[in-house]
Amino acid sequence: MASNSLTSSRSSSSSWTTKQNKQFEKALALYDKDTPDRWQNVAKAVGGKSPEEVKRHYEILIKDVREIESGRVPFPNYRSGGNNN
Repeated sequence: MASNSLTSSRSSSSSWTTKQNKQFEKALALYDKDTPDRWQNVAKAVGGKSPEEVKRHYEILIKDVREIESGRVPFPNYRSGGNNN
């Protein structure tokens, strides 16, 4: 099942804001895989998410990274943020 179909079947409480994603990233750096109660700690740091939701978000992130690294998903073509000179 594609992740976008899973997302559409979830309640609105499982959508992630930009702020929550940033808090999630910081919490992952703080609470590594050897941290006891890792997902509970990450959920507290994010706020508004359960340990199960943050673990699932992590699993999706890992899957996406593997797809990119395997070459199955191309890197996005970002525009340069610099001056147009």
